[in-house]
Formats: sequence, C-alpha cells, structure tokens
Amino acid sequence: MIQVLIADDSAVARDFLVHLINNQPDMRVIGAAKNGAEAVAAVKSLHPNIVVMDSNMPVLDGFRATRQIMEEVPTPIVIISASLSPEEVSTTFKAVEAGALAVLAKPVGWGHPSFGPVSETFVQTIRLMSEVKVVRRRGASTRASKAAVVPERKNPRVQAGVVAIGASTGGPQVIQTILSHLNPALAAPVLVVQHISPGFVQGFVDWLGKTTRFPVKLADAQEKLRPGQAYIAPDGVHLGLQGRGFLLLSKAPPENGLRPAVSYLFRSVAASYGRQAVGVLLSGMGRDGAAELRLLREAGAVTIAQDQDSAVIFGMPGEAVRLGAACHVAPPEEIARIINTTIQA
Repeated sequence: MIQVLIADDSAVARDFLVHLINNQPDMRVIGAAKNGAEAVAAVKSLHPNIVVMDSNMPVLDGFRATRQIMEEVPTPIVIISASLSPEEVSTTFKAVEAGALAVLAKPVGWGHPSFGPVSETFVQTIRLMSEVKVVRRRGASTRASKAAVVPERKNPRVQAGVVAIGASTGGPQVIQTILSHLNPALAAPVLVVQHISPGFVQGFVDWLGKTTRFPVKLADAQEKLRPGQAYIAPDGVHLGLQGRGFLLLSKAPPENGLRPAVSYLFRSVAASYGRQAVGVLLSGMGRDGAAELRLLREAGAVTIAQDQDSAVIFGMPGEAVRLGAACHVAPPEEIARIINTTIQA
C-alpha cells in the first residue's frame, strides 16, 4: 500500500485529494498538512512513501518545505499547482531544483470534462514516483561538484547540425543539468520537447533561463535556428523542422497520446539533418521517441539515452536501449560532455 502525505493550505483541495487518492486500491492517505512546516513535521513522524505538496502555502512554501525535507528526511515529493502566475510557477521549478521529482497541475474536480485523463495522470505519477529512491540533498553545490569527474572518451565528431532532446517525467532537472554543462558557444541549436502540464511551459523556460548559462526560449513558428540557442516546444503543438534551419510548429494529431511528442521531433530531425544530428532521450514514462531515436541512429546521427541509475523513470530511455537505438547510455553530465565533444563547427 502506497502511503501518501498531502500538503495543501486549502481545506477543499485537501479533502478532494484525500478522496481521489483513497479511491485507489493501492493508495492510502496517512496525513494531511495545511502548510509547509506541518508537512516537514508530518514527514518526520509518519514516514510516508510520497508527499503530494502544493507549491504555494503559508509558513513554508513548497520550495522551502521540499528543500528541508530533502536535507533532513529524503522522501519522494510531487509538487502540484493550480496557479499559473509567474511567481508560483517559479516556486514550482525551484522545488524541482531542491529535489522534487515531478510537477503537476492540481487535479480538476469530478464534474470537469478533463477529470478522467487528468486524474489518471495524477495517480499514475504518484504510483511511479513513490518507488523512486531519493537521496539526501545538501544544496545546489553538491550537484555541480560532480559534473567534472567524467572519464574522457573519444566520440565521432559530426558537422554542426542540431541537437534534439526529448523528456517526460523527471526530465526538467535533467534538462537543466545538461544545459548548464553545455558550451554556450555550441555550434548547433538545441530543440527540446518536455512533456509538462499545460500552462507550465513558459515558467519552465524562464526557470531554465535563470538557472543555466545557456540561452533558452519558447519556440516560434518558422523561426530561423541559431547555434547556441535552446528552443522549447510550446503547449499543444508538435515541434519539428521546416527543411533545414527553420522551426515548424504543427497541430498534427497527437502521437503516443501526446502533443508535443518526442517522436515527431526526432522523426523531423532525422529527415532534415540525418548524420548531422545528435538525439537525446531522457527520463519519462512510456515509449515516446524510442523508435524514432533508432531512426536517428539508422540515419547516422549520434544518439544518447539517459542511464537507469540517473533516470527518475527509465521508461522512455529504457525502451530506446531495448531497441538498440542508443550509441551511448549515460548520466546527465556525461550527456552534456558527449554533445560538447561531438558537435564541431
């Protein structure tokens, strides 16, 4: 039985989440906190398998509560938010940086047309995140100090083309790590599809821009690609390429139930750039992008899957490994090093 602690300052939201979770045959709510300080105390006394925590709470917000929990009693944490205000979205991603595993929109009520799919994503994410083995966090400096100890390895170099990255659950922190370790003068643009709750993507872009040294922006239709720039897929549209050098945003049908889909991006990159591309598949549920990463490899591209030890969810990269789609299987810092040493001007 998955034991869940809920932290939300709204009594209505707490009651709704308690009912939603307790209706699952494999879950039980063992405590409910109305602020971040109560959440920290409850984690210490109740030892839940997972914490579902609102980002905006009194006394301690979701970021500070996450940081304290991860420093003192490491526990899987999923951050939820009903607000898309810049301040709250910023707090949400700061909580990811502090150690939260995933960010989700707060589930809608039973009468809402989207209740079914949204609630299913919510409870499935809790199931998966409750199994993740988290470690004690001592602040941002711990992560940064590990980046340099990567064994040197000779990689085939490719003429500057494009880097395509796909990720889902567990991806935001990995993308932040990779971009933080990329050469700002990289001779290729970086295209990113990150599965994320609608309304969160601009906050994700802003957070990446503030916490990495790599330029990041939301992709625009028909925009000319520039080297050393990361482009993030907007909500509700596929990200691809229009010929060589121009972005394409498409309302084509969802793939693998998703739009934007990693599969669409990788297939477009394979068709436009072939061996002049690097494809990267990161943490996430399902198999989006796995077969298309193999398509990239068959086209001569350098392909990379995140390794199991560093991936929050090994679904997507694991499927790519199973298919023989990856030239390299590596943790985030090594992925960045491979990109830096592979792309040549």
